[in-house]
Amino acid sequence: MTESDPPFPDEAPESSPVEPHAPMSVPEQDPGKRPARRVRYAGTHPRKFHEKYKELARDRYAADVEKILKSGKTPAGTHRPIMVNEILQVLAPQAGERGIDCTLGYGGHAQKLLRAIQPDGCLLGIDADPIELPKTDARLRSAGFPAETLIVQRTNFAALPGLIPALLPGGADFLLADLGLSSMQIDDPARGFTFKVDAPLDMRMNPARGSSAAEFLAKIDQRGLAQLLVDAADEPWAEPLASGLIAAQESSVIVTTGQLAEAVRKVLAKIGSFDEEDVTSTIRRVFQALRIAVNDEFSTLDILLKSIPQCVKPSGRIAILTFHSGEDRRVKKAFQAGLASGVYREISSEVIRATPQERHDNPRSIPAKLRWAIRSSS
Repeated sequence: MTESDPPFPDEAPESSPVEPHAPMSVPEQDPGKRPARRVRYAGTHPRKFHEKYKELARDRYAADVEKILKSGKTPAGTHRPIMVNEILQVLAPQAGERGIDCTLGYGGHAQKLLRAIQPDGCLLGIDADPIELPKTDARLRSAGFPAETLIVQRTNFAALPGLIPALLPGGADFLLADLGLSSMQIDDPARGFTFKVDAPLDMRMNPARGSSAAEFLAKIDQRGLAQLLVDAADEPWAEPLASGLIAAQESSVIVTTGQLAEAVRKVLAKIGSFDEEDVTSTIRRVFQALRIAVNDEFSTLDILLKSIPQCVKPSGRIAILTFHSGEDRRVKKAFQAGLASGVYREISSEVIRATPQERHDNPRSIPAKLRWAIRSSS
């Protein structure tokens, strides 16, 4: 969301087919009662997710949240959409058009797209996260858009072709897929995506389905783990890391994010001398690889890339935002193959990056790569 956009309210009436999930809120105080004590924490600044009560109640503490945004950080429980202007330029949404947001997330991109297709436009937004999707659905609907202009479905984008005939017959004018992990997922330790706080090693987009990262790690063998680290993270120390992590797992089962991060540190200490930045980068790559495997992200992306031509109209515009080389390679090859076969009439020759200003204001935009394609007219 850019500074010109009003912040989304935390709550809105239910009006969506997705399952409701109550957002975190701060209860209003009875004027006749003593105000509840604020959340207590060690030190001068809150460090843990649940301690950041001002960020989690952004409407009440708007000035504090604005300071956080200006410092280049993302307030807890929110997400700052990346490369909004570049995406709008590529997709060029127009009034009355129909579009698809394959990864609704916090709804920052969707809000811009919805505004651009008014009046009479329609946006289909999908997301697999059962925790964040109801909040985003309520947030967008409370922004004043007509009810019929937004369709929300809880699923991953591999299921998109099955939705089109009933929800967008004839296909969409444009399609966006932002493949990045949302900040509110990263920051919430209960989701198990971050190593900054020791928490259960989960990493599932849908915590009710599939195996957790801890369960996955307990089953994979050394060869499989080494290959995963190469394929999903381009990890230069894949072999020794796989060997060391499997050995650590056999000694004491790894079930938390802190245990996994510490196991990586111990392996690196045996390999050689690394500065803290290199250690942190390696831990991030290991977490990335496990997250990709747990959520079967590459297979899901491959299905999307094959099905996009079925989902957009002739001359439809496509924009895909990736955040690591494994994703970008797949998108690049799929677009090139589509151009060669005549499915696409034009594709981006180079990736588009966030501007220096955006990379300064929002460091999470630094690895982002945007590629686009235009479907052939016949």
